[in-house]
Amino acid sequence: MAHMDQHSHKPKENGAVEHYDVVVIGAGFGGLYALHHLRGMGLSVRVYDGAAGVGGTWWWNRYPGARVDFPGSPFYCYTFSEELVREWDWPETQPDQPSVLAYLEYVADRFDLRRDIQFETWMRDACYDEEAQRWRLETSAGERISAQFLICAVGTLSATHKPDIPGLDTFAGECYHTGRWPHEPVSFAGKRVGVIGTGSSGVQSIPEIAREAAYLTVFQRTPQYSIPVRNRPMDPEVVRQARENWAAIRAKMTASPLGAPFEVSERSAFEDTPEQRQALYEELWQKGGFHILFGSYADILTNKEANRTLADFVRGKIGEIVRDPATAEKLMPDYYLGTKRQLLDDGYYETFNRDNVALVDLRQDPIQEILPEGVRTANSEHLLDMLVLATGFDAITGALLRLNPRGRGGASLEEKWRTRFDSYLGMTVADFPNLFMIHGPGSPSVLFNMPLGAELESAWIGDCVRYLRTHGLGAIEPTPDAEQRWDREVAGIANETLYPLTDSWYTGANIPGKHRQFCVYLGGPDYFRRLAEVAAQGYEGFVFEPEYGQLTEELAS
Repeated sequence: MAHMDQHSHKPKENGAVEHYDVVVIGAGFGGLYALHHLRGMGLSVRVYDGAAGVGGTWWWNRYPGARVDFPGSPFYCYTFSEELVREWDWPETQPDQPSVLAYLEYVADRFDLRRDIQFETWMRDACYDEEAQRWRLETSAGERISAQFLICAVGTLSATHKPDIPGLDTFAGECYHTGRWPHEPVSFAGKRVGVIGTGSSGVQSIPEIAREAAYLTVFQRTPQYSIPVRNRPMDPEVVRQARENWAAIRAKMTASPLGAPFEVSERSAFEDTPEQRQALYEELWQKGGFHILFGSYADILTNKEANRTLADFVRGKIGEIVRDPATAEKLMPDYYLGTKRQLLDDGYYETFNRDNVALVDLRQDPIQEILPEGVRTANSEHLLDMLVLATGFDAITGALLRLNPRGRGGASLEEKWRTRFDSYLGMTVADFPNLFMIHGPGSPSVLFNMPLGAELESAWIGDCVRYLRTHGLGAIEPTPDAEQRWDREVAGIANETLYPLTDSWYTGANIPGKHRQFCVYLGGPDYFRRLAEVAAQGYEGFVFEPEYGQLTEELAS
């Protein structure tokens, strides 16, 4: 990786503390933009990341088939710079991992961000010093840092989840987690490969692995609805129109429930006859991507019967594509379509027609243990040379809890969030002054265009910091009451939909012992309107402290 060793730091000999206005943890889409924006305000900013380069989730997730599954180019990107939009050419409608990483590396160079980023550095400790009104931080290298503001841009899908399966550590073959894929090429040729998990990374990697492996065994925990992504080369006309009308397109993205400039249906599924619905679903299935979910009917995610019409359509497609009826039956999902992360694939169901692919339904034939030579289920043994864990992440809150900052009175985030993931605006936490989260629990995060969301959240944080500075204030934090009101607002919107009815990583159901809470603000553009309202009303729901240094001077005079 280029620039890998540019900022490999040794701790200062004298153990001196380095001081910054802002420390940002994470150098993915969120952290890079926060650095650019806050540095542009004249603040001293330092970014720390455990990876050896920029990219965040796009640096770690190098598994075969990894690509953008949001409505893709040229809209899954930064929007703040028209020059950047004109300069960067996306090759495909759904860019793959190397393309997105190359883009983020280009952005880092284009805006000279690397000089303020320290790689291969994990944050070991973060504790708020109430008297100094500053965060005290310690890195994995033993460096000590102080900053008035701490921004956690740690990512929603970055804390990998390794399943607790007996014998997993005894497996003698190659073993990889999709979220921590090696940088060196992994060869599947001539090997018996097992994949555990059929979420997004499983569904993307399984067709790729099957093409090369001698034999592939898919261990499916929960069958999923997947929709063809229909990835294709970028249409130059779409690019030309986007570049010529970027301001209008950005406005349309900001006003969209998804953060994408596409029309969203406002009609009910029951305004059409069954034949008309079928024809529309077929048309949108052929078009590919999220169009079938958001461009079909407005009540797919709010009305059980409307949802069933689309779920039945997709189950019908699985039955048509998969030739073996027993395999097709194992692949049939039974939750409300769209209420787990909606998967997009490139030939996933077709893969099960290959002679070198087998499907094990873990609900009927659970894994008993992993042996050095393979996997033993209740009914059989599967000899394997390689095991791929597509077992996902402790999503949305996991990376924040692994950081586990300590706020007022030394209370840890882990204690605070033991029973509820309380936040205000999805960005701030009571008793944790001057701490901001990008894509925290209670923000639109994973159900909105994440690069665009990160920009809008970072801009709000910048305005908040400016407000403190111009008013001689040293600290800001939300009140517990504001947090509780926000929690009710997030839950109230979610409860008008089918999302909370499904076990998913949105609700924390994939992590044993994690309390169940739907952690995504589903209001789309309403969220950013709420942020603006809060700021316009003098940061309603927040309490401030005067800057202590200034207060001391005033008392002395």
